[in-house]
Amino acid sequence: MVARVRTVAFRGVDTLDIDVQVHMGNGIPSFSIVGLPAKAVDESKDRVRAALSALGLALPPQRITVNLAPADVTKEGSHYDLPIAVGILVQMGVLPADEIANYLVLGELALDGQLTEVSGILPAALGASARGAGIICPEKCGPEAAWAGNIEVLAPRTLLALINHFKGSQVLTPPDPAGPEEAGALPDLADVKGQESAKRALEIAAAGGHNLLMTGPPGAGKSMLAARLPGLLPPLEPREALEVAMIRSVAGDLKGGRISRARPYRDPHHSSSIPALVGGGLQARPGEVSLAHCGVLFLDELAEFPRTVLDSLRQSIETGQAVVSRANNRVTYPARFQLIAAMNPCRCGYLADPAQACGRAPKCGLDYQARLSGPLLDRFDLRIEIEPVSARALAAPLETEASEIVAGRVARARQMQRQRFDAAGVETLHRTNAALEGKLLEQTARPERAGQALMEEAARRLSLSARGYHRILRVARTIADLEASESVRRHHVAEALAYRGIVLKQAA
Repeated sequence: MVARVRTVAFRGVDTLDIDVQVHMGNGIPSFSIVGLPAKAVDESKDRVRAALSALGLALPPQRITVNLAPADVTKEGSHYDLPIAVGILVQMGVLPADEIANYLVLGELALDGQLTEVSGILPAALGASARGAGIICPEKCGPEAAWAGNIEVLAPRTLLALINHFKGSQVLTPPDPAGPEEAGALPDLADVKGQESAKRALEIAAAGGHNLLMTGPPGAGKSMLAARLPGLLPPLEPREALEVAMIRSVAGDLKGGRISRARPYRDPHHSSSIPALVGGGLQARPGEVSLAHCGVLFLDELAEFPRTVLDSLRQSIETGQAVVSRANNRVTYPARFQLIAAMNPCRCGYLADPAQACGRAPKCGLDYQARLSGPLLDRFDLRIEIEPVSARALAAPLETEASEIVAGRVARARQMQRQRFDAAGVETLHRTNAALEGKLLEQTARPERAGQALMEEAARRLSLSARGYHRILRVARTIADLEASESVRRHHVAEALAYRGIVLKQAA
């Protein structure tokens, strides 16, 4: 007889069914795990042996073989501890095989029989719900699993509690979904003095989900402006919040199972590697681009990032996915983020400042900005130059709009965009102007005659690529939405064109 327990392996935010098969037969007493187990999985036998011993149970003096099928898929993670232990208990007659077959089992075992929380419970629970099964997981993971909805969740604190539940001597109470994560106070745009043109560009970026590059000397306020972008963005829609939560769950970042409707804001250091930014590593974990899904990825000191790291972002920016290719599998994570970047005009930062003139200008600026490839620059919809704030402006009292007021205009513009996608029957999770393409872009963002003439003239003079041409149209459509204009007019196009080519002009 072979005991079978169902569990899963993770492929991005998707799950792959794994059949844990436990066989006990005659031979020299041993305990082996087969089916391409990684180091953490192979060590499960020691944790299982100790946990059973803590319950007063000893492994029978038989040859125990655990097979993780399909055998040609690498098994990674500590969540295989509990299904292996449950399979052994089924073989020993402690747990009923017919009832265990109705559950997906995940969890890590402590040496004293406690169940330790593991990552990936939310996608596993959603997968169990789709298969019409329940889920058994550690107590701390129960509130996260309960988000899957109409699904039976058993969340024992210890292995003994699980055994007692099936024996009828103890009843496990179904956990309730964890409450939503409370969003903290966000920096307010009203705290920023001066920089009115930069605030306007930030509002346009927020309204249309556009990528923004800010260039300026140190201390001009680039990082301060970027930190205030989340306060202008509307909360996540339910489907978006679920996707973000699944990524955080796989990354082990969904603390207490609390799902947040605040848009992610990630700001990795410029020393980050490709696996840290795009994803990868030993277990193909999601990178910063995926953790910023449906939110903002802020790259400060953009030119200090290695060029290979920056160029690795290009595919994710275009496709909204991060692909991690390994020798034995290929993992895809969602990565539809809004890229906000800041950089100095040269290494010292004072290329265009007459008071602190760069001693190696203009070569210093040319060399520094050459670290950014043309294709990467072409993926920024908005490029603005940040000027230092004057002493008079710093001394003046605050007289600027608060984030709440600007966020109201952003919300109205985004509502227009959602209605436009709905009217066209386009099914997509991300319904902003930054996602406009094909016929919908042609139908909704084509300017009036005067605006179209200006676009054609600009395309001819600036030698715009097709990508750059379409990005300008998307920005013009967003500017029109902020004015609640149904058509894209000449002045909308003119303003959108003003946000192109700032970096190249500055280096000249």
